[in-house]
Amino acid sequence: MKAFISSLTAIILFAFTEPALGQRQTYSLNPDWQFRFSHQVHRNTEQRVDLPHTWNAQDALSGKIDYKRGIGNYTKKIFIPEAWKQKRLFIRFEGANSIANLFVNGKHRGEHRGGYGAFIFELTNHVRYGEENSLLVRVNNAEQLDVMPLVGDFNFYGGIYRDVEFIITDNVCISPLDYASPGLYLTQQDVNEKQAKVQATVMLSNVYTIPQERVIRLQIKENGKVIDEYERKVTVQAQQHNQPVSFTFKIDNPHLWNGTQDPFMYQVTASVWEKKQQTDCVTQPLGLRYYSVDADKGFFLNGKHLNLHGVCKHQDRAERGNALHPYHHEEDVSLMREMGVNAVRLAHYPHSTYLYSLLDRHGIIAWAEIPFVGPGGYADKGFVDMPSFRSNGKEQLKELIRQHYNHPSICFWGLFNELKEEGDNPVEYIKELHELAHREDPTRPTTAASNQEGDMNFITDVIAWNRYDGWYGATPASLATWLDKTHRENPQLKIAISEYGAGASLYHQQDSLRQSTPKSWWHPENWQTYYHIQNWRIISKRPYVWGSFVWNMFDFGAAHRMEGDRPGINDKGLVTYDRRTKKDAFFFYKANWNPEPMLYICGKRNNLRTKKETEIWIFSNGNEVTLYVNNEKPQTVGTDEWKTASFNISLIPGINRIKAQTSINGKMQEDECIWVLEQ
Repeated sequence: MKAFISSLTAIILFAFTEPALGQRQTYSLNPDWQFRFSHQVHRNTEQRVDLPHTWNAQDALSGKIDYKRGIGNYTKKIFIPEAWKQKRLFIRFEGANSIANLFVNGKHRGEHRGGYGAFIFELTNHVRYGEENSLLVRVNNAEQLDVMPLVGDFNFYGGIYRDVEFIITDNVCISPLDYASPGLYLTQQDVNEKQAKVQATVMLSNVYTIPQERVIRLQIKENGKVIDEYERKVTVQAQQHNQPVSFTFKIDNPHLWNGTQDPFMYQVTASVWEKKQQTDCVTQPLGLRYYSVDADKGFFLNGKHLNLHGVCKHQDRAERGNALHPYHHEEDVSLMREMGVNAVRLAHYPHSTYLYSLLDRHGIIAWAEIPFVGPGGYADKGFVDMPSFRSNGKEQLKELIRQHYNHPSICFWGLFNELKEEGDNPVEYIKELHELAHREDPTRPTTAASNQEGDMNFITDVIAWNRYDGWYGATPASLATWLDKTHRENPQLKIAISEYGAGASLYHQQDSLRQSTPKSWWHPENWQTYYHIQNWRIISKRPYVWGSFVWNMFDFGAAHRMEGDRPGINDKGLVTYDRRTKKDAFFFYKANWNPEPMLYICGKRNNLRTKKETEIWIFSNGNEVTLYVNNEKPQTVGTDEWKTASFNISLIPGINRIKAQTSINGKMQEDECIWVLEQ
């Protein structure tokens, strides 16, 4: 009965959505899979799941260091109509961590090695038409010495955790087989305010055994209206899967993609025509922009200096792990924009296509990277010098670049994070990755996140460091010393801060300001706030720092972490893991980065007080703040350069009512709280 219902559902799904003549069709295969672990060999042990799915949403997030890392089996039945015999059929996975093997009707059809890039298999000659077909995907997230990443301060969630699509095309089509890319590449060759020159390359695929004549049409659209059009008659060679056809076009007085101020995008559509019938079509965004990095002056977008107010971001969240839906990404980007973020480092691997598209639409500059990750402060290494590992890393870099080539938000390709030169030395391999990145994409610079001295810091076009001055030892002041010394001794280096941050628990509150012990179970929120105030003061005063990226925008899962208020969580986020609560440091950055009027009393969660005399910080982008404490005469203090007003106040035993006010553009901003002084 179960099989009959599954089959019937598949028939209903496809029977009424048969593709129109010659048109590409895409269907979601997310619903209704059967899942079991490979060790569950008894019959009827499967459970129904919908994709995206991970099997580590519970064990990894509970702080179980040896969370399940092994093989999970996903099965599904789909009906393939007889009418599709004249079509080409593909199945595309946007992400499965980390090794995936596909079986169709019990026969192995392909393997993909790498947990964060998309991959695709053609099924045209491997299905039974007019019948129900079985799909089996075996996904393995176990440690593997020749698949990046080898180590990482984050969870390696297992499963098919991104979307799966079934794609139907004509026998001659825009190729989906070029590393699962869109098959249309838009290279911005020369862009300025007067003119933009762009090369569009369309990859064509022909399954026939003889050459085929087709017309390729290219349309450039502005706000949905065609502003230019080109076409070319081509011969697509027999059984050719990635035959390039290029067009060069110009746009006079282009409307530029200008970050968060004006993230305008054109649309470019490539289509395939047989006689007068359109047989395939792909549309990609075109955000025209030019940018540069100066070793002394920082980042420039479209000829104007832009301070990159950046954060880092992992792709997981409470209860879901990394199996996210579009609204999860939308919420994350909304919180980033509320804080005033205009740049993001997407650590430590390729993220979902939908997220990159959101960054395009919101104008957020992106640093996208491959999962070439070192151990940080933990054991083992991120590089093993063997051919299969080196090959896998290059394949993952090609996937990253080709799949996300057209996103205007992406301005940097990241090549590594926190590697070490001891033992197997990755320097020569990093050089190979750097050269490969430039062959794949000559328009974007490479970068990396280092925490070591050494030759690896002089390979990429720009470089950044992970610094935790005032958290992992030292004080925030040491960041200033290190930055100035590094810039003075290496004036040619284009320097950024790729990570800086401190842990904080909402439940850990203290009256006194005392530096935390990172590996302890006590991560007071006020030290995180102080840490960020001091670090941002240093960074913002140094124009040669081309960008800075807070670690991290959100708390994230790391099963091996034994610290803070519970195991399994890295609590350096400015927002909690469930996205429900913004920590005090969030509002410090909001005051500094978001021009919308705001005022916030810092330390509101520390509502049970033990000290009568205390200091209170108010974050506001108003010029001055007035503070009311109980019935005493109000105090008015001007905000400093970093949007902070500081007051020294006396509390009375029992309940203390505190209110802050400021007027910005004629509108009153207020915040208030109650503190109780223990008697």
